[in-house]
Amino acid sequence: MREGAGLIDRSERGKIQVTGRDRASFFQGMLSNDVKTLQPGQGCEAAFLDVHGKIVALLTVHCLPDRLVLELGRQFVGPTLATLDRFLISEKVELEDASGEAGILTVAGPAARKTLEQVLGQALPDLPVHHHVPVTLDGGQVRVVRSEESGEEGYDLWASLGDLPGLWDRLRAAGAVPVGREAWNVLRVEAGVVWHGVDVGASTLLLEASLPAAYSLQKGCYIGQEVLARITYRGHVNRQIVGFRLSDDRVPGAGSRVLVEGKDVGWITSAVVSPSLGRALALGYLRREHWGPGTPVEVEGPEGTLAAEVSALPFYRRSPAGG
Repeated sequence: MREGAGLIDRSERGKIQVTGRDRASFFQGMLSNDVKTLQPGQGCEAAFLDVHGKIVALLTVHCLPDRLVLELGRQFVGPTLATLDRFLISEKVELEDASGEAGILTVAGPAARKTLEQVLGQALPDLPVHHHVPVTLDGGQVRVVRSEESGEEGYDLWASLGDLPGLWDRLRAAGAVPVGREAWNVLRVEAGVVWHGVDVGASTLLLEASLPAAYSLQKGCYIGQEVLARITYRGHVNRQIVGFRLSDDRVPGAGSRVLVEGKDVGWITSAVVSPSLGRALALGYLRREHWGPGTPVEVEGPEGTLAAEVSALPFYRRSPAGG
């Protein structure tokens, strides 16, 4: 994928469809980012927080002419719908689990756009990340959503489940190479992308998750906003997700402790072997006094401690020629 175009089926992702005339104003008060200003064809990262500023759901908001579509981990769709429903009083808003209505194929890599344009038979506009455009293929509609979870230029293709096999075959014939889930996990760790349910959870403050693009402190009130503002302007978080470069290719398990001079200062959430960087990489939490890139640490491994150093994220950044 770092050299051509990779292809993966990500239809396990969940979707919440939001309709009703009050949808934008309602979610402006629910989510951490400015969704009221989104125009059709635009999108953004956001989080649904509790009153303590902790993460209930990480999601992407997609604005369509007649609705919003919230994309998130499917296991969080039910709990998120149940929680949102409690906040609905008189607003004209309807929420629906739309996870089964369409699948998602992702094509990503330096050749992704060229490959996709070949399949679609038309040029794509320059789309910012999370923005999207509908296209027609063989009489059916495909929504092309710009993505970057792998660290490469990528496109999520929303299509009906019945159209997915044919679309997959066309992308394969155009040169896209299937990528497995383990390889995708390596790519997203290299890109410094955190996953809800793996790297962050219900006990995580949004400000600990290293997701600056997912929130706004200027847009007005929303659930958890007061906590975020107080921490930002009057204090700080004591821990945060950072990167760790291990000294070799031994991989620590999730939950492995991070040590400095024998003291417990953090833990690992995700770890992989990076073929492109020739070593193990990890994401995890670290106390703020050790955040500096290059800070030496030790990580508990299956056979003793492993030498590592703190790294800025992302580990991998594509060259301008790559996208």
